[in-house]
Amino acid sequence: MITAGDFKNGVTIEYDGKVCQIVEFQHVKPGKGAAFVRTKLKDIVNGGVVETSFRPTEKFPQAHIERKDMQYLYSDGDLYNFMDVETYDQIALSKEDIGDALKFVKENEMVKVCSYKGNVFAVEPPLFVELEITDTEPGFKGDTATGATKPATVETGATVYVPLFVEQNDVIKIDTRTGEYLSRV
Repeated sequence: MITAGDFKNGVTIEYDGKVCQIVEFQHVKPGKGAAFVRTKLKDIVNGGVVETSFRPTEKFPQAHIERKDMQYLYSDGDLYNFMDVETYDQIALSKEDIGDALKFVKENEMVKVCSYKGNVFAVEPPLFVELEITDTEPGFKGDTATGATKPATVETGATVYVPLFVEQNDVIKIDTRTGEYLSRV
């Protein structure tokens, strides 16, 4: 059990029948009345954010999220197959469970599969990936002064905006959290 007075960013608790992560918190001591803790809670299953206040003595069960390194094997229609590299157990997850988390992940790459009490709710890709550009328009001389970008399709099929000097068959580094181009490799 964890009290509201012990909240820290990133802690996961069970609240109102949901598993929530504390995104932001603030201890408030008004001049009149009792102190309270103002928090922003993110439902880790559906992603919704709720703002609420608690008394500092309120207790909540702490939710333990298991993050396991697994290898993304392949996609089979609407199912995505993953393998535990230690036990070689395989699991298949639906497109609804994954969302667009695998937009920048190639087959046979490592990802983190997040579960709570055995139920998988999310897949976390690596923070940075290196992918080859399969299709993009050529850049023109003289366009570089504005810092302009152009769309490029990478080998996983996702579209990334890249600087004009990047060409087809270049390998680029991408931040998977934002989908932004970082550099050429």
